[in-house]
Amino acid sequence: MKIAIYPGTFDPITNGHLDIIARAAQMFDRVIVTVAVNSSKTPMFTAEERIAMVRAAVHEKKIKNVSAEQFSGLLVNFARKNKATALIRGLRAVSDFEYEFQMALMNRKLAPTITTVFLMPHEKYQLQHHPRSRTARW
Repeated sequence: MKIAIYPGTFDPITNGHLDIIARAAQMFDRVIVTVAVNSSKTPMFTAEERIAMVRAAVHEKKIKNVSAEQFSGLLVNFARKNKATALIRGLRAVSDFEYEFQMALMNRKLAPTITTVFLMPHEKYQLQHHPRSRTARW
């Protein structure tokens, strides 16, 4: 069974996130959406609320092979514990790539058997406005 982890804060989940989840669910037998708890960020919603929103959105889209869980700590440890073979990362723009590339290299160094897969959301979701930001988000 091929399992992928899609980590993020999902504060809140967007149509761009859902687009990536749906496409990842077609590529993998199981996708675990992991809602990150990051003490350096002040989220708009609690981790429990974000998990509930992810679950509701996935249910509404009728995506069967997706679950949502909370995690903290090192992502590759969570991936190993869940026997994942891939990490899903979304790219909205070229500016995201440098950061994500560095993270992928570090994750590969820490866990060589886990591959990072980059997916871009459909172009119609590229310029959604994020409610807490002045920049375009998906």
